[in-house]
Amino acid sequence: MELDQAYQENVNDLYRYLFSLSKDHFIAEDLVHDAFYRAYLHLEDYEISNIRAWLFKVAYHAFIDFKRKNKRLVIQEQLEERNSSKETPEKRLLEKESFQLLLNDIHTLREQERHVLLLCDLHQLKYHEAADILDMKLNTLKSLLHRARKKVMDKVKERMIADE
Repeated sequence: MELDQAYQENVNDLYRYLFSLSKDHFIAEDLVHDAFYRAYLHLEDYEISNIRAWLFKVAYHAFIDFKRKNKRLVIQEQLEERNSSKETPEKRLLEKESFQLLLNDIHTLREQERHVLLLCDLHQLKYHEAADILDMKLNTLKSLLHRARKKVMDKVKERMIADE
């Protein structure tokens, strides 16, 4: 598969992944471009069996490098806009609030738990692909994913009980 085709097939997923990490549209766009630039430079250096997983790994490392360089950067949280004419403004507002609460819960997780949850659940990567991207053993990933899901569910349950 050529990089052009890989770009077309994966650019939106990589953007969503990087946006979920950075919480900033402009930073996510820059990181996507950086990831594909890095992929272009190093495509011939590796024998790649799964280009999608490799691109996510490149994107993850681009984010880590960005984070290291910008430790003091304050990132504002933004919600994805949903364009649906069938939804009422009240329903969209409730969905945004629910989504924001869920994002807040996810961002209280430890960094590794958050990455595992986003890759496996949001981006639906296979466990072995996510483990490869994050440079961890498969069993470690499964343990972190279980723990992350439990923590998020516990927070949701606590909020539901408090709202009653």
